[in-house]
Amino acid sequence: MDLTKQKCVACEGAVKPLDRKQAEEKLKEAPGWKLTSDAKSITKSYTFKDFKEALEFVNKVGHLAEDEGHHPDIHLTGYKNVRIDLTTHAIDGLFINDFILASKIDA
Repeated sequence: MDLTKQKCVACEGAVKPLDRKQAEEKLKEAPGWKLTSDAKSITKSYTFKDFKEALEFVNKVGHLAEDEGHHPDIHLTGYKNVRIDLTTHAIDGLFINDFILASKIDA
């Protein structure tokens, strides 16, 4: 099922994080996102024309994250560069929510 059509579900730590192989498989559904070396998070960088455009993107991601109940780490640097890091903190690793939110951010 298309990840953008799914909804993040609450994860309180009662599930195991995806292993590297599972994460690499899910990553195929989130083009442009990269798996970190420890396979505990995914990340993607964006560059905008100016600070205003970058900040608008950050705010949109913030609203989307709040709607999904799944919150990324957002880094705005160099006035126009944004990096998004996704992980599921409750399980110290990746869960389906990370890929759902990644797909929705890109949509």
